[in-house]
Amino acid sequence: SFIGEESVAAGEGSVLTDNPTWIIDPIDGTTNFVHRFPFVAVSIGFVVNKKIEFGIVYSCVEDKMYTARKGKGAFCNGQKLQVSGQEDITKSLLVTELGSNRDPETVKIVLSNMERLLSIPIHG
Repeated sequence: SFIGEESVAAGEGSVLTDNPTWIIDPIDGTTNFVHRFPFVAVSIGFVVNKKIEFGIVYSCVEDKMYTARKGKGAFCNGQKLQVSGQEDITKSLLVTELGSNRDPETVKIVLSNMERLLSIPIHG
């Protein structure tokens, strides 16, 4: 099976089943792309029994290929990635995105979530 983000965004229905399924977003970061902001990627995932098996994200502008496989780790251009050992949240950096849905109820939820995040004593 295939699920494409752009076709779902255009109103086509899709249902994730237990069948092996490719999930593809050919322009991940569509808003960035439309505004010529250079952070876009091609994102591909493969799911079996509704569980992700592996994923690939190609950051076009940076020419970086991120790959990850269940139980095997994550890599960037073949180099293994790992999380930092930082345990002090005040030294962390929070990065978020507000989304493009401007439905009043959705905006209310997003802003409420942002308020909770901004109350965390983070570095930036």
